[in-house]
Amino acid sequence: MNFKIKPQPYRPGASFLTLLEKEILRFKKIALQTIFAPVLMGLLYLLVFGQVLAGKMPTFDGVNYLHFLVPGLVMMTMLQNAFGNSSSSMLSSKIMGSLIFIQLPPFAGWELSLAMIGASIVRALIVGAGVLLASFLWSPPPMDHILWILVFGFMGAALMGSLGLICGLWADKFDQVGAFQSFVILPLTFLSGVFYSINQLPPIFQTLSRFNPFFYIIDGFRYGFFSQSDFNPWVSLSVVTISGVAAAAFATYLLQVGYKIRR
Repeated sequence: MNFKIKPQPYRPGASFLTLLEKEILRFKKIALQTIFAPVLMGLLYLLVFGQVLAGKMPTFDGVNYLHFLVPGLVMMTMLQNAFGNSSSSMLSSKIMGSLIFIQLPPFAGWELSLAMIGASIVRALIVGAGVLLASFLWSPPPMDHILWILVFGFMGAALMGSLGLICGLWADKFDQVGAFQSFVILPLTFLSGVFYSINQLPPIFQTLSRFNPFFYIIDGFRYGFFSQSDFNPWVSLSVVTISGVAAAAFATYLLQVGYKIRR
C-alpha cells in the first residue's frame, strides 16, 4: 500500500510566527529570572532612590522626584532586558549548535531576525509594565500621552533587541556579552538621565549627553508621562526610529550572510 504525504502550502509569515513563539517560550520557562527578577530590581531602585532623593533633586515643573524617576527606571529595565534577551538567545544557539536547525529553508534570515527582536520587545514590555505597576504601590505617575509612551517603549526595545542580536552574533562566549553589557550598555543607560534631568549638568556635559542615544529614548519616553522633556520629543523620536531601523536592518543582513554562524 502506498501512502502519499500531501504537501502543505507555504503560508507567508508562518515561519516567523513559529520562531517568535519559540523565543517567547524560551524566556517564559525561566520567568523567575527573566521577568520577576528585573521587576524586583526596578522596585528596589525605586524604593531606595525615590525615598532618599525625594525633595533633593530638581525635576520638571510640578513633578515630584518619585514620579520623575518612574519612567527612567521603567525604560532602563526595558532596554537592559531587550538587549539581554536577544544576545543570550543567539549566543546560546551558537554554542549549543541548535542554530543549524532554523537556518534551513523555509526559514529566512529576516524571519529569524524579526522573531528574536520581536521576542525581546515582548519581554521588555512585560518587564516594563511590571515595574510601572509596582510604582503604583506609592502613587501612580501621570500618563499624559499613552501613544508616546507605547511608541518609545516599542522603538527603544526594538533598538536594544537589534543591538543584542548583533552582539550575540559577534560574541564567541558569554564573557564577551557580559563585558559589552558592563562597559557599554550599563554606563550609557545610567548616564542617559534615568535619575536626573540633564539640565542640572554643566553645559559641556549636557552637550555630551546628546551624543548618548539612550538619552533620546528615555527623554522621549518621559515626555509621554509629563508632557515635558529636556529635548524636543519629535527629534528624539526621529533619532530612536532611525537608529532602530538601521540596527534591525544590519542584524538582518548579518544573519542572511551567515556572519560567524557559517563555517
